[in-house]
Amino acid sequence: MLTRLDLRGVADLAAALPPPADDPGPIDAVRAIVADVRSRGDDAVRDYTERFDGCRLDDLRVPDAECRRALASQPRAVRRALDDAHSAIVAYHRAQVPTGFRHDAPGVRITERIVPVARAGCYAPGGRATYPSTVLMTVTPARIAGVGAVALCVPPGPDGAVPDVTLAAAAVAGADEVYRIGGAQAIAALAYGTASVPAVDVVVGPGNAYVALAKREVAGRVGIDGFAGPSEVVVVADDSVDPTWVAADLVAQAEHGPGGTAVLVTWDPGVVTAVDAAVGRLLADAPRRADILATLEVGGRAVLVDDRVAARRAVDVLAPEHVEVMCVDPAEFAAGIGNAGAVFVGPFAPAALGDYVVGTNHVLPTARTARFAGALRVETFCKPVHVVEVDAAGLERMADALETLAGVEGLPEHARSVALRRSRP
Repeated sequence: MLTRLDLRGVADLAAALPPPADDPGPIDAVRAIVADVRSRGDDAVRDYTERFDGCRLDDLRVPDAECRRALASQPRAVRRALDDAHSAIVAYHRAQVPTGFRHDAPGVRITERIVPVARAGCYAPGGRATYPSTVLMTVTPARIAGVGAVALCVPPGPDGAVPDVTLAAAAVAGADEVYRIGGAQAIAALAYGTASVPAVDVVVGPGNAYVALAKREVAGRVGIDGFAGPSEVVVVADDSVDPTWVAADLVAQAEHGPGGTAVLVTWDPGVVTAVDAAVGRLLADAPRRADILATLEVGGRAVLVDDRVAARRAVDVLAPEHVEVMCVDPAEFAAGIGNAGAVFVGPFAPAALGDYVVGTNHVLPTARTARFAGALRVETFCKPVHVVEVDAAGLERMADALETLAGVEGLPEHARSVALRRSRP
């Protein structure tokens, strides 16, 4: 099931490990959709919804009463699960709230104020599965940040409806507006605005290739959280853990469907054999077997390296969305990992906890962007504003340096704006 890569004795793991896919995807199609929505607004959104989702919509917005009805109709266990997950997400993300600071120097006071954006757009995928968890993960930190209005876009089904459990999650998380729009057309509508969808300042959330590429296209017009593509996991394991647990976590990640990666990294050949066999056993009765096989066929790998040091280097090269560490002294191993969206330490911390209920955010960097990016967080919806107060003595203290630097840069009017104040009566 897993493609085996024996990299023992290989010094340059970065060259030996498969690089992320460099296929730009349907970029031309995405650009055309974004431009069309920008030009024709709601009409374009309706046309693409009919083309891609199989339904013709009159009203793009889901009525607020429908969200409240969906929440009230949930079975008790589902409502409790939504509330429990939301509570954990709130508790963790409240600890992230930035507070700003004040810096004083002679004659100078600088205050950094943290200001939330006015409007945020959140995207939750549809299609192969229903993702109320992503609604909680995107809307909740925006609410905690103090965003003025939070809009949510979700692809509709062929009947034009959004799943009740997704609407229920929107009600729990506190979305102000819900739109039954998916794909690149949703991202374009959020970024540029239409008659039905007011433009936002930040767009966040994972999605398919069309969604990810559309976010790149509108970046700069709006802020984005980063690139969130197909799901990834790297599991580091030795023979101290049950191989079925390792296999279960690889299969769980592959369940998201084609395009993702599920990678075992180990320094024990016996672990490769045992985990691969366990993957085969688990697949025998997996309800989403076709999606799992499609992922493993391209992205399922077992990487054999020399030792723990080489395993840690391999993780940092892969820079995956999720890392699970299941080996002797897992905390020591995890402490040395530099590139990962989220790290789950020990045999009782599967990545699925992060998907739902532990409180951390499951919108994470993929395609090796964890080298420079991290999880969606409260700060994604905020901006720092510097407030500078200077008195006459403070201006005098800094003036010579400013005038000198302005002269070096050939900007004499900058220098004069200070010199006039120095020469005041």
